[in-house]
Amino acid sequence: MIEQRRLEANAGPLTNFEVIKFLKSRGASKDPSRVLADVSPSEYKVYDYLVETAACNQSQENINEFLEKSKKYDLAKAELLNIINIRPSTPVELYSMIEQCDDRLGDTVEELVEVVVEVLPPPPTETANEEGTSEANQETVTKENIEEQKIDEDNEKMAK
Repeated sequence: MIEQRRLEANAGPLTNFEVIKFLKSRGASKDPSRVLADVSPSEYKVYDYLVETAACNQSQENINEFLEKSKKYDLAKAELLNIINIRPSTPVELYSMIEQCDDRLGDTVEELVEVVVEVLPPPPTETANEEGTSEANQETVTKENIEEQKIDEDNEKMAK
């Protein structure tokens, strides 16, 4: 006997992680030619966008852990969804997602940001930027060292 499963239409809002998972199940990540899979061009565009966000590094365990740790903040479902999808890493970003944030959270905003940063993985571009920043800093240091060496050499020449 064949078991039929029907997805419930309009079951509610989805996290970006759930959308990626759904598109992968339809073959969006398996068909590099984008011809063989039963995925529309607009779905590929959504998939391409979402794999550049924090959602591509998330897991159901990350999301469940965040939801558990954020219960004490008494956030609305829409606020939780925005936090999971956008993954704010500063209080400023969080203020725009939570209605009357100052009144409701007060001093615990920093604490909530720490929970977000600790539990939800960063987007791939943030990781790449951190690596690129350290390389840029090394390059700057090297240029500064060269400039200092030139100044020292010039000073030595003038002293002679």
